[in-house]
Amino acid sequence: MYAHDESGEQWAQLPPADQLETAATALRMLAEPGRLRMLWLLSGDEYDVASLAAAVGIARPAVSQHLAKLRLAGLVSLRRDGRHTFYRARGGHVRRLLAEVMNAADHHIHGIPDHD
Repeated sequence: MYAHDESGEQWAQLPPADQLETAATALRMLAEPGRLRMLWLLSGDEYDVASLAAAVGIARPAVSQHLAKLRLAGLVSLRRDGRHTFYRARGGHVRRLLAEVMNAADHHIHGIPDHD
């Protein structure tokens, strides 16, 4: 079952409960504008906490808490380099999800019709 499969068959049966719960958790994590801004930047490059905090204008402790939530939801991965930790969006599926939700918002804001 994949979102890019446009056939009607995929929508005829509900996904497994654990998959629905995991998806709902990920969407809840994206429901906060600060986390959306962070994930947007992390989709293009990796950041440490201090650099990300400066880029999004959020205090470092809050950025750390947001990153922990995004990581628990499977949206962000980390890479350690000595004493430094770098974060990045986890995979193309996360970047595509973010792009789609931002496109949907743009369509809504500007009254752009949907193309099925």
